[in-house]
Amino acid sequence: MSYEIPRLVMAAVSSGSGKTTVVTGLLSALRNQGIKVQSYKIGPDYIDPGYHRLASGRPAHNIDTWLMSKETMVNTFIDTAQNMDVAIIEGVMGLYDGGRGGISSTAEIARLLQAPVILVIDCKSMGASAAAIALGFREYAKDVHIAGVILNRLGSENHQKMIEEAMAGIGMPVLGAVRRDNLLTMPERHLGLLPVEENQDRQVVDAMGEAMGRQINLTALLQIAHNASPMAKIPSQAEEYLQKVIVGRKRSFPDDFGKIKIGLAKDEAFSFYYPESLAVLERLGAQIVPFSPLLDSVLPDVDGLLIGGGFPEMFASQLEANKSMLAAIAQAARQGMPIFAECGGYMYLGQCLKDFEDRIFNMTGILPQQVQMNKKLQMVGYVEAELLQDCCIGQAGMKLKGHEFHFSAEIPGVGDVVGNRAFSFTRMRNNAVYPGGFVSDKGNVLGSYLHIHFAGCVEAATAFVGSCWNYNISRQDK
Repeated sequence: MSYEIPRLVMAAVSSGSGKTTVVTGLLSALRNQGIKVQSYKIGPDYIDPGYHRLASGRPAHNIDTWLMSKETMVNTFIDTAQNMDVAIIEGVMGLYDGGRGGISSTAEIARLLQAPVILVIDCKSMGASAAAIALGFREYAKDVHIAGVILNRLGSENHQKMIEEAMAGIGMPVLGAVRRDNLLTMPERHLGLLPVEENQDRQVVDAMGEAMGRQINLTALLQIAHNASPMAKIPSQAEEYLQKVIVGRKRSFPDDFGKIKIGLAKDEAFSFYYPESLAVLERLGAQIVPFSPLLDSVLPDVDGLLIGGGFPEMFASQLEANKSMLAAIAQAARQGMPIFAECGGYMYLGQCLKDFEDRIFNMTGILPQQVQMNKKLQMVGYVEAELLQDCCIGQAGMKLKGHEFHFSAEIPGVGDVVGNRAFSFTRMRNNAVYPGGFVSDKGNVLGSYLHIHFAGCVEAATAFVGSCWNYNISRQDK
């Protein structure tokens, strides 16, 4: 079966070229015209998709060929885009930049999705050289179809005309000319943009939409998108495995399938989740029940907890002050409830958190680590993680693909003597091997700096829902 999916990849020359502002404004402008637009972000970033959602009115999806297989990535795209008027895919870094060997680069994704590329060029302090850059990017890889450019951060009409003439000389269509505007900026902090959960500023997004709608040729962009070739799904081992598990469980537990509840920590402190990752848990029969470690005093009635990444360091005082929630999660851990925590969630499950000002805040105390914030980024990049312990997401020896991105670090030596290390990490950039995370003595709690995508780790998703299922049964028996 083939799928007609109008689509565009919005790429850039490098990070900082303004493509997130352009894409956010483009999504808003298309939505204002009544166009159903589905957005995507290449790579593991959690924050940019939040602004996509604010602009388009729909959850954005991450597509990545390290966090999931190429087959899963293509099929996920088709599943989520097929009923939309157009799909807009925001690239990562520069067009040809990615992980080791170019994995999950914007160029690789564009090839796999057979999508035309629009190159955003930061033209500040640049004239005809912009055309030389565009020419070089077009010639570098002939199998990447650069259909046109958007000139960003132009200073004047003359500046625009100069570059447009140079682009005409190389036969490169100019699809937008965006002037510099300091009002079209979003606040930042140490991990990048301020998360949308803390910045519901529709006014800025609306201004971006107005600016891009006026300065970008939307008609031409949509025409290019509609010229994209039909797509077809690719057989996927992960999907076959998932379907087999789902069918088996429905046959074995026809009355109970869908009754397992997983509590999702969701507020300003914990907001880093992939929509399609949660959808995998739901397909396996789990109900997702949001709760707030910041504001709620008790846990909802659930069979497991998922505590994702975010910014607990910015809310450490409030998290510490909510002692009833700290106690409730610690009690749930003692009772054997499965708890899976990533990055910010890992920090929350530890003994204490030392912030940027060296203030110390007590956390749940479930796992032995103490963490401290650093002004320098401690780790960013793709990793492979091998489980060292049987736990709530699988058995020792299971290998997972994920990524790390954090400014905090464990205080050296604390916890190593009494703790059960969860993973052996291998950093893909340089093959460095190091221990990561902890598993509780019972094996029901796992926390680490690792971020995974369940669409690419279906065995871990299956094991986690299974752990929650077993906990539910044990509660009934008691």
